[in-house]
Amino acid sequence: MRYRTLGGTGIEVSVHCLGTMMFQNGCNSDHDDCVRIIHAALDQGINFVDTADMYGQGESEEIVGKALRGRRDDIVLATKVHFQMGEGRNRSGNSRRWILKAVEGSLRRLNTDWIDLYQVHRPDDSTDVEETLSVLSDLVRQGKIRAFGCSTFPAEEIVEAHHVSERRGLARFRTEQPPYSILARGIEASVLPVCQRYGMGVLVWSPLAFGFLTGRYRKNQPIDLSTGRPTIRPERFDPTIAENGAKLDVVEQLVELAASIGCTLPQLAIAFTVAHPAVTSAIIGPRTMPQMEDLLKGAALTLDDATLDRIDEIVPPGTNLYNPNAPLPPRSLTDTALRRRPLADRAAA
Repeated sequence: MRYRTLGGTGIEVSVHCLGTMMFQNGCNSDHDDCVRIIHAALDQGINFVDTADMYGQGESEEIVGKALRGRRDDIVLATKVHFQMGEGRNRSGNSRRWILKAVEGSLRRLNTDWIDLYQVHRPDDSTDVEETLSVLSDLVRQGKIRAFGCSTFPAEEIVEAHHVSERRGLARFRTEQPPYSILARGIEASVLPVCQRYGMGVLVWSPLAFGFLTGRYRKNQPIDLSTGRPTIRPERFDPTIAENGAKLDVVEQLVELAASIGCTLPQLAIAFTVAHPAVTSAIIGPRTMPQMEDLLKGAALTLDDATLDRIDEIVPPGTNLYNPNAPLPPRSLTDTALRRRPLADRAAA
């Protein structure tokens, strides 16, 4: 496994990050099996684990806490705050009141004294960003977190947060966690260039496009909307919807491309994300041991220019298939040198 520095933090993290959203009731609720998967990932060189308080209302954090006993010092641990936790008011959002309470809950469930990367899971229009940055800066000074970042923030809100940090003398967002895949390349236009400008680390989520790039969903084949991910967002998988039909057309082309270079579709999809020079790490979120083993088999996969050119033909740079009315692409999309690491530095292992 290769490692990259997480923004300007000096913290070295594996190019694959183990995401634990699937470790909860309704996905994989077998805690012992989840612990085995985490241990297997660590044994393969992954040192970066990402979770969130809202995954299973804390269940995922509890599983991660069990798995990291005796190995905490070797792991870069990331979690997130924002979404509703339990019933009642003021149990969500980015306010000082909630973050101070939420971090204590995460520390307890994770069975740790500190969190390496504490991320704001989504923007909160009801809370001044200065309020959020202020409490996160306090938590760094208290030693409860080492660094903090944001997740799924638009480029303009990342810029605003950095300006507020500079004006008010507060610590700043060190990372961004955006969705990124071959089917959702919109962040190449502005989010990734902004992160590069501010020296932020980037850990991308959903590199398999909510399961569309697993190879499980194919054109002209029945899609069961009653099990798995389609039960969460059936509108994303219903083949009668034109947008989904377009995604299935793309999947067929990508399956052919993956076969031509001797890899699986998921391996192709994840290798694509970590080839971008702005991306530090890609979050893989297996539910089972075989899923994780298959993904890690592709860790050493290097996508050459011809392969990346073909991907660009199938899904043009900056194109987000969930938004067909994308604006004209800036240079960050048209210049391949700005979207691809040197050939020798593209693989995760």
